[in-house]
Amino acid sequence: MNFFFKTTLKVFIFVVFITSNSLSETTDPQFNEWLNSFKKNALKKGISQKTINVALKNVKFLDQVIKYDRKQPEFYEDTNTYVKKRANDIRVKKARNLLKQNYELFNEIEKKFKVEKEILLALWGIETNFGKHVGKMDIISSLATLSYDKRRRDFFTSQLLILLELIDDELLSPDELYGSWAGAFGNFQFMPSTIKNYAIDYDLNNKIELKTSLKDSLASAANYINRIGWKKNHPCFYEVKLSKKINKKFLNSSARNISNRLKVNKWKKKGITEIHDKEISVNYKAALIWPDQKENTPMFLVFDNYEKILKWNRSLRFGISVCTLAQKIKI
Repeated sequence: MNFFFKTTLKVFIFVVFITSNSLSETTDPQFNEWLNSFKKNALKKGISQKTINVALKNVKFLDQVIKYDRKQPEFYEDTNTYVKKRANDIRVKKARNLLKQNYELFNEIEKKFKVEKEILLALWGIETNFGKHVGKMDIISSLATLSYDKRRRDFFTSQLLILLELIDDELLSPDELYGSWAGAFGNFQFMPSTIKNYAIDYDLNNKIELKTSLKDSLASAANYINRIGWKKNHPCFYEVKLSKKINKKFLNSSARNISNRLKVNKWKKKGITEIHDKEISVNYKAALIWPDQKENTPMFLVFDNYEKILKWNRSLRFGISVCTLAQKIKI
């Protein structure tokens, strides 16, 4: 009798736990109301009823996605910590090994798209640790959650609509759409709009495979960087110091609004000195960024290529990390 009671109690608790979890994900009346409205909008935008029914059949509000969104490393890690974690020696070693194993492919893509192989390796390493961590989140539910949320609703709604369009065109299958909490997919964590505009079937098998095909992944990333204006062999950034006070208007701390670009010789007149005594061409224009905005924290002169990295991920620290890792791989 005692055994029967304990077993029954365990089964009851398990059923209640599973039911409550399921309800917390799917029965938010406001989310369901938003979802019904979104489906109608998607239909008006030209998405087929079939795709809407199949792709959004099991969509859920994911509370964990909101938690991740509010606690991104870019928001709380200082620059040195952020860069040290992402441009570490283990990652450099792995990148060099992958380059050695796939040298012909990297060389071919560098020549074709005019993007250094080290930049591609750095982006790949930082985004997914070279394909090891491509993400396990349901991308459709992630994008739906962020579309329902108010912080960046317009952006994520547009991404979800584009994703449905890609499914409609049979370029992606709902079954394969697992990735980051923010809705990014594949080796280089492409958002739906990036897949639509820049992804390439480089191995010519009539499929764009951003998880399973290294050729498609690398070529798509190189195509993206090339088309947003990357200039091969141009500088990315230099860490610098100030020898005298400078007007605060020259100190950029937001990735969304970098301003006051001056030629290097003018920066030198304003008191910029270089930590590593490197010679910088005076013909290049650069902006001054100060991500941490605290005394004794790093400042950087950033060039046009750095700002291209920000189009990939609009984070000052991300841009510094990518170029730092690329430089370490090259040495």
